[in-house]
Amino acid sequence: MTEASHSIPEPFYRGKVRDLYPVAGDSGAPESMIIVASDRISAFDVVFDEAIPGKGRILNSISTAWFRALRKSGLMQSLSFSDQVLAEDVADFPVPYRDHADFRGRAVQVRRTDRVDFECVVRGYLAGSGWKDYRSTGAVCGHTLPAGLRQAEKLPQPLFTPATKAELGDHDENVSVAAMRAAVGEQLTNRLENISIAIYEYARDLMAPQGIYLCDTKFEFGLIGDEIVLIDEALTPDSSRYWNADSYEIGGSPPGFDKQYIRDYLETQDWNKRPPAPALPDEVIERTIGLYREIEARIGRALENPPTAAELAARSGTP
Repeated sequence: MTEASHSIPEPFYRGKVRDLYPVAGDSGAPESMIIVASDRISAFDVVFDEAIPGKGRILNSISTAWFRALRKSGLMQSLSFSDQVLAEDVADFPVPYRDHADFRGRAVQVRRTDRVDFECVVRGYLAGSGWKDYRSTGAVCGHTLPAGLRQAEKLPQPLFTPATKAELGDHDENVSVAAMRAAVGEQLTNRLENISIAIYEYARDLMAPQGIYLCDTKFEFGLIGDEIVLIDEALTPDSSRYWNADSYEIGGSPPGFDKQYIRDYLETQDWNKRPPAPALPDEVIERTIGLYREIEARIGRALENPPTAAELAARSGTP
């Protein structure tokens, strides 16, 4: 820790990966907070003792790049939503966080919102918990699918499959769209479904020329009055499955650039997916950070000069 670390408060919330620091609202200024992406890693909603060195900076870099691209995409205007980011550079943070060395490259200042307590998951392929649900019920979160689909197969169309937000240490739970509508209302649910699918399709079509299939992703939203705000992170390898098109095959779990590599390793261990987590070997940690760096580079190339969503839809041929 740096000397300046002693002058900042403790986080008011410490999540699985991110820490939240308070910012007092000045007269006429919005109430805000600082979100810091740590190097902690979680899988199956359990935080591990080992860290992934540099992971927080990669996650922050990817997420802020996607937020910038989405502002240029036209989706925020056409679907009437915004994002929460106020400042990306620590030089622009308020005191006492301004130029805080430990936050450089891994923190953003954001508006505080009233969080919608559902994760807005969009699935383009049959994988993860969706595959398990399909095998047992023939459906994914209430969406009935054709018989005979195989693991990792592309779905006929992207599915909106919300999940409840669990407390730290508990597991998120997949629910039906009907259950979300009953909890937060039909109008808000429908708007979040439309926004989530539109963002997914934009990102999917941007990544395809980079040899990447976006299997699925999850978003979180908050409200400021009637304004819908995209919060937390966007399209990072912690919130999304990115698959390498060169090694993609139907019928198994395709290798990707996300923490699915760690999940697949853990599935080989005798572990009940409850704390305490097993130790991660050095080779697993090194391989994981290599995958994070590679997807950061591919996303960076995709977002060098991003088109609008309308321009992209007109020219896309997604596999």
